[in-house]
Amino acid sequence: MITRLPLEGALLIEPTPFEDHRGRFLRLWDRAAYRDAGMELDLAQMATSSNHRRGTLRGLHYQLPPAAEAKLIRCVQGALYDVMVDLRAGSETYGRWWATTLHAQDSRLVYIPRGFAHGYQALQDGSVCLYTMSAPYTPELARGVRWDDPELAIPWPVEGPVLSERDAALPPLRAVAPVELEGAQ
Repeated sequence: MITRLPLEGALLIEPTPFEDHRGRFLRLWDRAAYRDAGMELDLAQMATSSNHRRGTLRGLHYQLPPAAEAKLIRCVQGALYDVMVDLRAGSETYGRWWATTLHAQDSRLVYIPRGFAHGYQALQDGSVCLYTMSAPYTPELARGVRWDDPELAIPWPVEGPVLSERDAALPPLRAVAPVELEGAQ
């Protein structure tokens, strides 16, 4: 099942698992179904991010064009509080965020369109995030928005997060130019 989220172009995907006495089969990628739902995701890279400690927070990250990336996110171990923020110039939902909790057991995926910032917080020790991205990582085009920006007021569930120096120094939303995309949905 694919559900449209309150942020323009973002989707929640709940694949139907096949289970029998041997175990479970779960289709994570279905090009035709995802294309029909409006997803713009030509696979360029796939990565995992593991987190030793509960409370580890990564984000809120995005890349500028031409390396702006759509992402398909799934928790494959533990649990994550997953957040997206619409940064697209001209979007009706610019500056708004949406979040959900993803658990390894629940098989849900989140589709994040190009021009969105993304971040998450590990809710358990050893949580692992699987990222599928439409553009390769391009360090010189990598940007971010401060995780604790009072204008966004995201209610991160674990206080005193474990942060990288880079993430702790990201600018607030007001200091970030809207992301200009050609052909944005």
